[in-house]
Amino acid sequence: MPPDFPDDSFAILAVDDSPDNLFLIESILDDPDYRMTCVESGQAALDVVRQDPPPDLILLDVMMPGLDGYAVTQKIRDNTSLPYIPILLITAHDQSSLVQGLDAGADDFIRKPVDVNELRARVRSLLRLKRSMDAQANMIRQRDDFVARLTHDLRTPLVAANRMLKLCQGDAFGPMPDDGKEALATIVDSNRHLLSMVNTLLEVYRHEAGHKALTLSPVNLFNLAETVVNELAPIAAEKSLTAMLCRADRVETPYAVSAAALNGATTTDGFTRGNGLLNDDAFIVAGDHLELRRVITNLIGNAIKFTDSGEVVVTVGSESHLPPEVEAAGYPRDRPWVWLSVADTGIGIPAAEQSAVFEWFRQGNHARAGHGLGLHLSQRIAKLHNGIISLTSEAGQGSCFTLYLPQFGSAE
Repeated sequence: MPPDFPDDSFAILAVDDSPDNLFLIESILDDPDYRMTCVESGQAALDVVRQDPPPDLILLDVMMPGLDGYAVTQKIRDNTSLPYIPILLITAHDQSSLVQGLDAGADDFIRKPVDVNELRARVRSLLRLKRSMDAQANMIRQRDDFVARLTHDLRTPLVAANRMLKLCQGDAFGPMPDDGKEALATIVDSNRHLLSMVNTLLEVYRHEAGHKALTLSPVNLFNLAETVVNELAPIAAEKSLTAMLCRADRVETPYAVSAAALNGATTTDGFTRGNGLLNDDAFIVAGDHLELRRVITNLIGNAIKFTDSGEVVVTVGSESHLPPEVEAAGYPRDRPWVWLSVADTGIGIPAAEQSAVFEWFRQGNHARAGHGLGLHLSQRIAKLHNGIISLTSEAGQGSCFTLYLPQFGSAE
């Protein structure tokens, strides 16, 4: 029978192609708090790491036949499904090898021949780090679970209140005086805003927890954008803004669209359509219709919200490769892409704030800043579709958010 270990003992994996070195490490770390496993190859180490539960600490020799210590470290760090596992490299090489090991993802190193007290101290230090990281991860999981449950529970009474308020607005319980209707309209607007925020927060946590599954189908991005622009055009009209939709191949440049260039007509709802076919295969992507609509609605809604005069221009186009500023994100250049840009003449975003606009609960430094969830969620949805959202903006000169998605049939 295996020996009994304390419930809070640590599982340590020692990896070395020399049985003598493994015996030495086992002897040095002979402690009731440690459960030792020894293997003699990098591949065997990876097999142990994939078991459940994985080890709490790995002591890894650098020079081994087959997979060396650097390769094993890199493979462990590339596996995002694993919890954090400290890696202590054991090396007899010079400084350059240490740099290579640390770059691969190792946490510490010790030189051969190992000093007994130094090895024990480094093991204790890394296990303290492991315990601290596990405690932090557990706290984050508990926080996420609490917020997700709370958000879900908040949504039920808000939906019920929204329905009751609509009945009141429809005089279902008798006519209301004018001042009462004004007060009720304010309550309805506040409840709608709160419900929207709760729904967005719930969606964010579904994505964060990996519980969001996409239902993919061919989606014409131009047609979807037309639906959203038509839906939001009355809001733009209330602010005397012009909401325009056009194709990039029907204007002089993709990012500078004017009403004259559209050669179209403005309808009664304030929506201007550029000429061109609506069922062009070049604008079809593989996507979740509801999720992509959420992204486009958020981008256009933000543009309208932060624009006091001028226009909001939505442009859809396709390219054979990503522009240089987006290629840095690690996406392949030779894949056909469909893009949708939302350009406004609003207040713009200062350069110092642009790098953080997609972060959690990131709010702008102005009175109209929202809850800081919409852009974060939109970027997550874009990346789930193997795409990305980029931003170009200048304070006081407007902003342009561009959604890039792989053209249908081109995604890897």
